[in-house]
Amino acid sequence: MTQATGTAGTIRRTFGTVAAVLATASLLAGCGSKDEPAAAPQDAPSVSPKEALVDAVPDGTEGTFRFSGKDASSTLTGLIDHESKAFELHTTLPPDSDGIAVKMSFLVIGDDTWMKAKFTGRPGLPKLPDKWMKLDPAKLTDAASIPTYDGADQGNAGPLLEAATSVEEQSPGRYVGFIDVSGGEAAKSLEDGEAAALGEAAKKVPFTAVVGADKHLTSLTLKIPAAGKAKAYDYVVKYTDYGTAPKIGVPTGAAAIKAPAMAYELLNG
Repeated sequence: MTQATGTAGTIRRTFGTVAAVLATASLLAGCGSKDEPAAAPQDAPSVSPKEALVDAVPDGTEGTFRFSGKDASSTLTGLIDHESKAFELHTTLPPDSDGIAVKMSFLVIGDDTWMKAKFTGRPGLPKLPDKWMKLDPAKLTDAASIPTYDGADQGNAGPLLEAATSVEEQSPGRYVGFIDVSGGEAAKSLEDGEAAALGEAAKKVPFTAVVGADKHLTSLTLKIPAAGKAKAYDYVVKYTDYGTAPKIGVPTGAAAIKAPAMAYELLNG
């Protein structure tokens, strides 16, 4: 029996939020905008390769752990603490056409959210305190503009693997196959409109995955093909340090402040 994997969203929403913040920052500035983990033993014959792989997706029982994600234009790293319904996200977008780069972080603990943001590359860009800025949801025009905790699988590995049309275990703990990202939750893991742009190729995207000796997923890589003007790229999710990563706590003292008006101006666009 496979575990529930939830829905795709957090990484994609976070990338979307950061992109929106970057666009707003441009306007405010007056701009025009090799070693791999030990492999797991082979599963019992009664368990299919796909079932074994989906079962390896983190569900919150593994303790704290780290994760990272990468798509065509962005990278994201973070820490998951399922027991506290908490995560910490850090993302960096390279300079856009105006030369503006952004580093942004979110900290979510239960219903509370903090953020950090730093813009570089052009004079006159917004400057925010280098502290965790606590956000008041009542001051946001769209609550979906900030990340929320929706499960341990923040890299969307579960929805993607559920959409796998073929899975082969090449060697113990090492899997290959194809994923149909043309619709459903799998398509939501990609940028808006990307699955449609891929056309028929979206129905057969090759992937590789590695499961560690502890039977936890350590990496998932999708080879997204080129589409139109968009170049081919690797969609990568990695989960590490299961049970050994630090717990997440509420920032206190000089490390945190109430978010200033500028933070809401950026988030609200």
